[in-house]
Amino acid sequence: MSTLDSPSLLHTFFNPEITAKTAPLILDAAWQTIAIALLIIATGMVLGTLLASLRYYHAQRNKAMNRWMVRCIVGYADVLRTLPPLVLLILVYFALPYLNIAVDSVTATWLCLSVVLSAFIEECIWTGLSNLPKGQMEAARSTGLTWFKAMRHVCLPQAFKGTLPQITNRCIATVKNTALGSVIGFGEILGAAQTASSDFANPTPLTLCALIYIAMIFPLVLFSRYLEHKARSQP
Repeated sequence: MSTLDSPSLLHTFFNPEITAKTAPLILDAAWQTIAIALLIIATGMVLGTLLASLRYYHAQRNKAMNRWMVRCIVGYADVLRTLPPLVLLILVYFALPYLNIAVDSVTATWLCLSVVLSAFIEECIWTGLSNLPKGQMEAARSTGLTWFKAMRHVCLPQAFKGTLPQITNRCIATVKNTALGSVIGFGEILGAAQTASSDFANPTPLTLCALIYIAMIFPLVLFSRYLEHKARSQP
């Protein structure tokens, strides 16, 4: 009998009794992971889009105040893109209480991963806005649209269209980054699986965790592939 077919391997990684006992706990944690991931993505998308729009607005002007605003937005994006999310998470959760600002693990996870995602989204959308044909905003304004309506109906849709694959990839990474919340006690899926694995001295809960992650993220991966293929096929 080969090693792959040996009962010991199945007992270690696919134990049905342990799966039955731990599945409810891990599935409950999976729903929490999905909920916090959706909230983080929504917050990061809105904040990143707002920052990219503000940067585009101020970059079109050449006054000292506008240049200062652009530098602030660029600095925000650069710092958060280089700072490891785990470091930021630990700092927010453990350092803020010294300033009399207490946050729970859910709030800290949402806040930290949202601002990190917003930095990447800002850069993605800014890239899309920067690649727009020159005079695109002026042409939209000439039809009678205000600057904000021109951004909403003309510029931003084109910027999103060109950067959707990159944005989707960042959202996929964000879903996986929710596992960092287990460091500060957030009951996400990986933390629940690690606890169950320790309780039963068996990695079967981690196997179940991996299968759930695949079920959650694989559709997003396929969607990202589709967007990349669609973008390459367009002239």
